Amino acid sequence: MTSFTQFQQQKDILSPIRNWLESIEIKNSKLAHSLCQLIPSQCPFERDIVVFGKKLFHIPPMCKLNPFYEQVVGLRFKALCYLADVCGEDVTAYC
Repeated sequence: MTSFTQFQQQKDILSPIRNWLESIEIKNSKLAHSLCQLIPSQCPFERDIVVFGKKLFHIPPMCKLNPFYEQVVGLRFKALCYLADVCGEDVTAYC
């Protein structure tokens, strides 16, 4: 039971940062472009380790271990929507 309590306390500690990330508004195209370039569309850490044509092991995507993963992905989505809806830009380069 103590591990659940510790998890709840950690969740509460990170809550202000999550709220701040969720409250960021995209109001200019330069910021939106920067966010789309900085935040990858897919987790960059997932890999298959292959030696001499044989797969030795697989490294799973570790992005979901990031406690702010959902907020960062949401921020990228807001930036993409801003570029597409407000600026009328083609965002396929970021997909």
